[in-house]
Amino acid sequence: MDSVASEPRQRQTLHSTADNGLKIVIVGGFGVGKTTLVRSVSEIRPLNTEETMTQAGAHIDDTVGVAAKKATTVAFDFGRISLDARNVLYLFGAPGQERFWFLWDRLFAGTLGAVVLVDTRRLSDSWYAVDRLEHHGTPFVVACNDFGGPAHSPAEIREALDLADEVPLVFCDARSRESGMEVLISLVEHLKTLVPSDPQPIPQPIPEPTP
Repeated sequence: MDSVASEPRQRQTLHSTADNGLKIVIVGGFGVGKTTLVRSVSEIRPLNTEETMTQAGAHIDDTVGVAAKKATTVAFDFGRISLDARNVLYLFGAPGQERFWFLWDRLFAGTLGAVVLVDTRRLSDSWYAVDRLEHHGTPFVVACNDFGGPAHSPAEIREALDLADEVPLVFCDARSRESGMEVLISLVEHLKTLVPSDPQPIPQPIPEPTP
């Protein structure tokens, strides 16, 4: 899952008129494709903090199912998507190893919503991400990355992750820009459902009676 399947595209500079930044966090277990997803959808060259994995972490990081992984994120990944001339989506990919989970609560601060990226071969690795987002009250969608493992029905995945019915569940290929954008669109659509369509007017203070 290290390569990006989409065609090379021209990187864009930020419009001088952009003044509204919207923050999205991508979380999940170790080696589920978070760096790949940020890299595939970002319109700029992503900032990443990948380091080569060494024997020092051999007995710390659980590499079951991802034994071929050679590098790992040690802080966070960062990418950007311009929605229009004034609105920009900032993407933060969180590190997946348990020893870096202490960074997650800081990354969640000011977050509009989140994507929980899942490897269906290792569903238990995603429990912590779901738990922390629910703890913070952060809206999220779950995206199952295609690693070619055994097929699971949506109902089986929902049961394994104990997902609420209102949490969207989608399938994706993190290497594909088009597929990655569909994940983000599903998150935006989910966020829209949480905004009251007919917000109640703000009560106005009752004026004091005139003597």
